[in-house]
Amino acid sequence: MAAPKKYPDELRERAVRLYRESDPKPVIRQLARQLGVHHEALRNWIRQDEADRGQSDDRPTTSELEELRRLRRENAELKRANEILKAASAFFASELDPTRRRS
Repeated sequence: MAAPKKYPDELRERAVRLYRESDPKPVIRQLARQLGVHHEALRNWIRQDEADRGQSDDRPTTSELEELRRLRRENAELKRANEILKAASAFFASELDPTRRRS
C-alpha cells in the first residue's frame, strides 16, 4: 500500500501550471514558499511535467513509471509462484523416490 500523499493533486497541478504559464519563470524556492510546499517537491513536480510533455529526457514519463511499477509487482508475484512450484516439485519428487525408506 502506497504512503498517503503529502500534497493534494490539485495543488500540484496548480503549482506546475502557475510555474509553466509565468513569464519570466519564477524562482522555484520563492514560488514554493508562496504556495506553502517544499521547494524540492515543486522542483520534482516541474521536472516530471517536463518529462511527461517530452521536453526532458532525463527521467521516465509518468506512464513509464506506472508500467515499471506494474512489471515489478508482476515479477515479484511470478518469483513467489516459482518458489512455491519448486518446493512442491521437490516434495513430490521425494514422495515418488523408490529408494526412499519408509517408516
